[in-house]
Amino acid sequence: MADRNLLEGVRILDLTRVMSGPYCTAMLGDLGAEITKIEMPGFGEEGRHFAPYKEGESTYFMLLNRGKRSIAIDLKSEEGVALVKKLARDSDVVVENFRPGVAKRLGLDHETLRAENPKLIYASISGFGQDGPYAKWPAFDLVIQAMSGLMSITGEPEGRANAVGESIADVATGMFASWGILAALFDREKTGEGRYLEVAMLDAVFSMLLTGLSREMFTDKPVRRVGNRHPETYPVDSFATRDGDVVLVGFTDRIFAGICAAIGRPELAQDPRFIDNQARNDHENELRGIIADWAKAQTRAEAVEALQQAGVPAGPVWSLGDVLASDHSAARGLVASGTNAVLGDIPLIPQPVHFAGAPRPHGQRAPTLGEDTDAVLAERLGLTADDIASLREKKVIA
Repeated sequence: MADRNLLEGVRILDLTRVMSGPYCTAMLGDLGAEITKIEMPGFGEEGRHFAPYKEGESTYFMLLNRGKRSIAIDLKSEEGVALVKKLARDSDVVVENFRPGVAKRLGLDHETLRAENPKLIYASISGFGQDGPYAKWPAFDLVIQAMSGLMSITGEPEGRANAVGESIADVATGMFASWGILAALFDREKTGEGRYLEVAMLDAVFSMLLTGLSREMFTDKPVRRVGNRHPETYPVDSFATRDGDVVLVGFTDRIFAGICAAIGRPELAQDPRFIDNQARNDHENELRGIIADWAKAQTRAEAVEALQQAGVPAGPVWSLGDVLASDHSAARGLVASGTNAVLGDIPLIPQPVHFAGAPRPHGQRAPTLGEDTDAVLAERLGLTADDIASLREKKVIA
């Protein structure tokens, strides 16, 4: 069977901005869906104004909006909204992450659009949901990390609550939204009907905190920050070597015996202080000290090699540069080639799932603002060059 894209022929109208929504639609675009992104003339989507920049182009925006077509339409004008409504009539999916109530005020809410296209799948992404006491609160990733409980369990034991070093709330919500859209597309194959779905950033992050919640809801032990160690199992931690940090995961008695062998202390596996996970937790400081003393005498490569040879899950703490330069990155295609009208050839980061019989994303274009306005309006709505010129003269499009 020839390679083919899984979502070939699926049309998605993207009304999203910044990260959670654009990440969702980018993942679907990687699978072959046609993504038409609506942006405001002049300013564009807010993500275009996020650093870092190269030759005036936001590289942040490019990574999130790969493979999309950009149309600049003024949603503050009646004619602009009418154009978007027409585009929604032959779309399969609409995705938006306005604050709750904004889509309805614009006349682009799911009830309005699905009345004209009952097969439409409409996804709303928000910080706190479409209802509830905080529905109208503005939400960015840091706010959600703080309020979901994630920050409270991240950081050193005696330190302040820390945020994760990436916008994980946005990324996770985008993934859940794309998962929901795919489920709705599958359901539509059986029913012929579209569906409305919504996902909140706080709900998405909270649902992933299963280790902490298993303690919070089922024991009387307090959930606490524990640094790089696992909150329930020891030794699962990071250690400093002569030239960098390594991590190891000793999650069973057998693996712990492997750690003892790797560090040249096989007798510790039968030491009453470390005989099982509870004992190892009770004597954590002693055990950490023993492993730390061994690690600091090794290079990072030596420590990882010794642990791996003993069957212990272990690895170096890499920087992003280390990952990009690694043989793994090359072998797995972590970085794909793309293009941009200003920068020419650019690197992009595709979604990570490999589907048999489907091509990996490559050659995707990160659009400049409004780059596809004329082409989409002509192809999708049948507008003539005169029609388009008139809309541009009235500043409905750019």
